[in-house]
Amino acid sequence: MASDLSAPIDTTDHVRGERGGRHLVIYGDFECPYTAQATHEIARLAERGVAFEVVFRYFPLVEIHPHALAAARAAEAAARQDRFWEMHDLLFRNQAHLEAGDLARYAKRLGLDPARFEADQGDPATVARIQRDVESGIESGVEGTPTLFIDGRRYEGSRDADSLATALGAARAQ
Repeated sequence: MASDLSAPIDTTDHVRGERGGRHLVIYGDFECPYTAQATHEIARLAERGVAFEVVFRYFPLVEIHPHALAAARAAEAAARQDRFWEMHDLLFRNQAHLEAGDLARYAKRLGLDPARFEADQGDPATVARIQRDVESGIESGVEGTPTLFIDGRRYEGSRDADSLATALGAARAQ
């Protein structure tokens, strides 16, 4: 199993946080309760003022989460209207409601152009963008979600805010 992140962070990645800080890459699935918990803990880190950038990469586990790919497509369609993180947060807060009508309702709530949102969800480039993340995850040894990397190295520790804060501090010293 690979322990290093195979694909470097680039301009197509979904990034938020303090630029120039540590990098925490999360391969996640919008229907995965463990990914939702990890993203909640990562948000707690940001609220505490821990300096880092978080990068979200898609890894929908379609075999066990029937809405994961549709949710990823909705997030990527929202990204095309500069609203990825808002959709990301809505999807994780509403994991039990990821049907097509729910996704359209979230797009409306975010003020997205509905026709463009619908078209972008079905655009082959949207699926290719998601697949790029899946492939980079597979190359990095990702088998499930969430899988985290800190500064390019796979993180195997606890995913609570305190443990992540410690790991980000340790990564800084290396």
